[in-house]
Amino acid sequence: MHFNPYGGPAALVAADLVNARSASELLAGMVGNGMAIKALTDTESNRIAAWAGRLRPVFAARPDERPELVNELLAEAACRPYITTHDGKPPHLHYSAADAGPVGRVRAYTAGGLAHLVCEAPDRLGICSREGCETAYVDTSRNGRRRFCSTRCATRVHVAEHRARQVSA
Repeated sequence: MHFNPYGGPAALVAADLVNARSASELLAGMVGNGMAIKALTDTESNRIAAWAGRLRPVFAARPDERPELVNELLAEAACRPYITTHDGKPPHLHYSAADAGPVGRVRAYTAGGLAHLVCEAPDRLGICSREGCETAYVDTSRNGRRRFCSTRCATRVHVAEHRARQVSA
């Protein structure tokens, strides 16, 4: 599935932040999805981790509940889109001022990304269906029917279901 820049990479950043367990994982999730953030202070990491806690309910909610949750994030992030051209790139949208700092940029970017995705494909966000796995994901599959965060979790569930059928047969 092809997303616009805010609905795709930004939503993937949101999922990575929700799933991060450390400051280094927070940074890796941002950098791995194209954000130009080189380092975070402890204070910035803590504030972004707190923001990630605010993002998790969007992934866990039903699609019809997501607009209200994302609107709250947009209001809190004080997103104000503008067109920019930097680093030789063609004109594109930014949702925070260049001087907003990493926390402001992450908040605006992820709120904007989730907003685009909720408007375009609200059923493409989720939490893994494997019992005990709480991993958030963005469904980028062609058919949009993903239920698990990874093939590993899907395989575990399917093998367990197969074994249960063999025992009862």
